[in-house]
Amino acid sequence: MKVLIIGGGAAGFFSAIQCKTENPDAQVVLAEKATSVLAKVKISGGGRCNVTHACFDPRDLSGFYPRGGKAVIGLFHTFQSRDTMAWFECHGVPLKIEPDGRVFPVSNSSQSIVDCLCNTAKTLGVQLWTGCGINSLSREEAHFLATLSDGNSHRFDRVILATGSSRAGYTLAEKLGHTIVPPVPSLFTFTIQNSDLRALAGVSVQQAQVMITGMPKLAQYGPILITHWGVSGPAIIKLSAWAAREVSACSYQFEIKITWINAENMLSTNSKKIISGDSPFPEIPSRLWRYLVRKSDISIEARWCDLTSKSINKLTETLESDRYKVSGKGVFKEEFVTAGGISLKEVNFKTMESTLCPGLHFAGEILDIDGITGGFNFQNAWTTGYIAGSSLL
Repeated sequence: MKVLIIGGGAAGFFSAIQCKTENPDAQVVLAEKATSVLAKVKISGGGRCNVTHACFDPRDLSGFYPRGGKAVIGLFHTFQSRDTMAWFECHGVPLKIEPDGRVFPVSNSSQSIVDCLCNTAKTLGVQLWTGCGINSLSREEAHFLATLSDGNSHRFDRVILATGSSRAGYTLAEKLGHTIVPPVPSLFTFTIQNSDLRALAGVSVQQAQVMITGMPKLAQYGPILITHWGVSGPAIIKLSAWAAREVSACSYQFEIKITWINAENMLSTNSKKIISGDSPFPEIPSRLWRYLVRKSDISIEARWCDLTSKSINKLTETLESDRYKVSGKGVFKEEFVTAGGISLKEVNFKTMESTLCPGLHFAGEILDIDGITGGFNFQNAWTTGYIAGSSLL
């Protein structure tokens, strides 16, 4: 059996390794257009590689996927986070679970993951063709004909497409009859044209809520970081994932509401302390507190005992319903993720095989599956790669 795996990322390597493990006599070729492999693995997690997330219940784990959540429940019963951790540790990469549940190599270096995947594939006998694009892929009776970028053509019995969000991968799938759910960015920060807010760059609140006006069901909780271009942090990044299609549809022009804190326990109006002094809420940094006081049209010299009911209400509203116009999306380091890809209606999730083109399988981000930040997108790659690679008999 000759197998072609297109795409030298996490899903492609895991597919190739599993395929060769299950079928030692098969000729397994891993083709990557670039001259280097696993580029996204290497830069992920700030160079540490967030391998997966320590969530070991398949249904709970599926809840971290804005698109494809229902589809992956069954997949996680076959191969989930616990299996990923066991696999890497069995292959010589000790892992650690951080307090927030993210899993990293003990080495704190993504190179440990890259080396593990490359060495395992080499030891098994996977053929790695780098600098090798696939110009065309067609189905011919019981075989596939792949024409390479160098003009040569090769026949294969099975093909796994693991090309991530590459337009070239979508094109190959489309020509074999597949529908592509239009890709849009996910996991990004928000650009806000507010110089006073931007002046607070570096200030963060550890437990705030953010929502898009008119979309209360998508509200997210967690840390928010003020940046020199707007806002970032886990709560913002998660919201960008859950609302990826909605904000793309409005060209990234929308309004957000931030609840910095529940202000029910506002200081007594009898206090003679200056309002703009130290923040009365430990959760709100003093710089942010003074900014919010000014935004509430309260004098920096005013004392608590001087406040009118109207002023207190305005301050409470600012703390609990602080609104900003978003004028665009920023980047989340280099860890971009795409929402969209192969329609899940056209995939057999027991084997990751196409229901339209026998012998064609899919793995990773090329599918219309994406997770929030925290190791979930890599888990999708490991899981779908494992199942695709195990299903090529």
